[in-house]
Amino acid sequence: MVLAPNGSLYHIYMTGEVLADDVFLVGDPDRVNMFKAIFDQVEYESQNRELHALTGLYHGHRFTALSTGMGCDNIDIVVTELDAAANMDLKARVPKANHRTLNMVRIGTSGSLHSEVPVGSLVASAYAIGLDGLLNYYQHDDAVLEEAMTQAFVRHAQFGDRFARPYCVKSSPSLLTCVASDMVHGITATAPGFYAPQGRNIRIAPAIANLNETLASFAWDGLKVTNLEMETSAIYGLSKVMGHNALTVCLIIANRADGTFLNEYHDQMRDTIVKIMERMAK
Repeated sequence: MVLAPNGSLYHIYMTGEVLADDVFLVGDPDRVNMFKAIFDQVEYESQNRELHALTGLYHGHRFTALSTGMGCDNIDIVVTELDAAANMDLKARVPKANHRTLNMVRIGTSGSLHSEVPVGSLVASAYAIGLDGLLNYYQHDDAVLEEAMTQAFVRHAQFGDRFARPYCVKSSPSLLTCVASDMVHGITATAPGFYAPQGRNIRIAPAIANLNETLASFAWDGLKVTNLEMETSAIYGLSKVMGHNALTVCLIIANRADGTFLNEYHDQMRDTIVKIMERMAK
């Protein structure tokens, strides 16, 4: 466990004292400034590379906002260090006696796979399908995963042995109810990249020619694979293994089915942040 010179976690520059129980994860470091403008009071702020951390009060409720950058490799760092801040004695380098549970809500952007989920929609990820392989590197009880769903998806997709075995994870039911009762609920697929791993073709053809169609045609528990992004499965998987609650809410800014794109979404993102904060503060 590597620490910064001030004794905080090496990448996130945080300790348990400055970390709130309710944590918002956003990709873009500049998006943390939205929280700064909304908070009634700021208690703590740090910046290290793409990781911009902020803890403050909103209507008397304490929140932390932390940018993650893009991709599951960054999520591996961020969620592991958030758990360490909450549950490790950083000086003695041993686990604390009592486990502290964090509520992690990712507020991000994503592309929809269905025309009936248009740009501007808010999609809450009831489940995540991980195409990234990250959780395969961790020892864990298989009960934290949705193994029946995973097997069904593997049979459906038939990606082949050259790819990492997918894994499926469920969101926190309590956060889904609290935050997203009036949003679109769906299954979010998490890719290990932006171009070929999401079926995009610029100069080199993707190895899976019909990836989006394969994802869009899978359903589980009455839900379709609604959207494709780069972080949720790692957040859900690591949170389950480490004993935390997690939910992703994505503003849909692209519709892969009909080719539409939302160029300006700053105001909608701010409204989404306020809506979710108010619901969690209650």
